[in-house]
Amino acid sequence: MEFIVKILIAIVAVLHCYFLYVEMFPWTSKGPEVFKTIPPDQFENLKVMAGNQGLYNGFLSAGLIWALFIKNIEWQHHIGIFFWACVAIAGVYGAATVSIRIFYVQALPALLAIMLSIIQTWL
Repeated sequence: MEFIVKILIAIVAVLHCYFLYVEMFPWTSKGPEVFKTIPPDQFENLKVMAGNQGLYNGFLSAGLIWALFIKNIEWQHHIGIFFWACVAIAGVYGAATVSIRIFYVQALPALLAIMLSIIQTWL
């Protein structure tokens, strides 16, 4: 079970590294391919906002990566749950305000990871 939890930490962290990359660097070129709900003519106007959002995604990713390297299982569990909860909350908010797709890409994996992590502590 611990291995599955670590795999989920890594998957969610990699997803957020990807979000950071797209939102901070090739926003005006790759952004329209990824964020189809935004009108193409708005990407230049939203560049600063997207960069800020990318930075937040980077912080979420950094926290999850940190959790991967914590040797104490109890602390790894607590830090992982904290950052997964942050990801889940951001995903639920994004789903409610932007697109339901965000729930499936961002919040659902985090919620599943939280559930598995809690189950792991019971075993």
